[in-house]
Amino acid sequence: MKAMTLVRPGPAEERPLALAETGEPPAKAGEVLIDVTACGVCRTDLHIAEGEVAARLPVVPGHQAAGRIARVGPGVEGFEAGEAVGVGWLSTTCGGCRFCRSGRENLCERATFTGRDRDGGFAERMAAPAEAVYRLPAGLAAKDAAPLLCAGIIGYRSLRLSGVRPGGRLGLFGFGASAHLAIQVARHWGCEVHVFTREKRHRELAVEMGAAWAGTAEEDPGVALDAAVTFAPAGELVPLALSRLDRGAALAVNAIHMSPIPSFAHDRIYGERSVVGVMNFTRRDAEEFLDLAARIPVRATIETFPLSEANEALLRIKRGQVRGAAVLVNR
Repeated sequence: MKAMTLVRPGPAEERPLALAETGEPPAKAGEVLIDVTACGVCRTDLHIAEGEVAARLPVVPGHQAAGRIARVGPGVEGFEAGEAVGVGWLSTTCGGCRFCRSGRENLCERATFTGRDRDGGFAERMAAPAEAVYRLPAGLAAKDAAPLLCAGIIGYRSLRLSGVRPGGRLGLFGFGASAHLAIQVARHWGCEVHVFTREKRHRELAVEMGAAWAGTAEEDPGVALDAAVTFAPAGELVPLALSRLDRGAALAVNAIHMSPIPSFAHDRIYGERSVVGVMNFTRRDAEEFLDLAARIPVRATIETFPLSEANEALLRIKRGQVRGAAVLVNR
């Protein structure tokens, strides 16, 4: 089978992924083998490819894989060959630590992740633990479902951690793959959404998707925000976002890697403003979001690339040139 493999990290401009013929992964006990139809390309994949997030090497990246079950391994119950399924970022957790026991498996110190600790979906086939596999909403094509499996789920968790309430004023800083899905949930909740992003094409998309206002991070929307989420990996956005919050509001920082956060004056958090970092997601987050996404429905704006052009997709993400989400397609 064909797979895009990372042997040595490097700048996206140097095209660090290599197309290779590899053996088909086995479906071990407790695992399923998936024919990958489509795999979303996440900024985390870019961080892994460039060495900003450490990974097992060599590795096949990709943690937003959608397709159909080809085979189930020994001991797997509840899944059958032919079912439409997807795999996200969280792969395994220990199940016994204080975080797992308290429903916070996203914080498990022994967690493993798809496309980082084990081969992911930048391939024609992949194996995954059954516990990390989710049924896809009925009638949703794999290429449209793929971005929901990380960008959508982590965006949903970020909204929850921001504390935004139905009808509240929400700020989204950055408007890429995750934010353009999160806005659909927020609008479903009746929120007034203000989007801050440097790219004109992203501001235009935000307005098309129901944003009440869209501008750059330096611009003033003219209202105080009840909650906000930063999606761009730019530390300088944190004090800017805090300056837009009303008293008692929270900022959720959604980034696995970001540039340093500059120091800021105490008055940015005075008034009981708070900052919370977002780390991974739980299986419950995934199940809740996929159910909600089917009912709203949430739909991704996508740009598709053949599997062999994964490096081009990463480079376009790095340059902010993707309108919505980038998705690799096999067929």
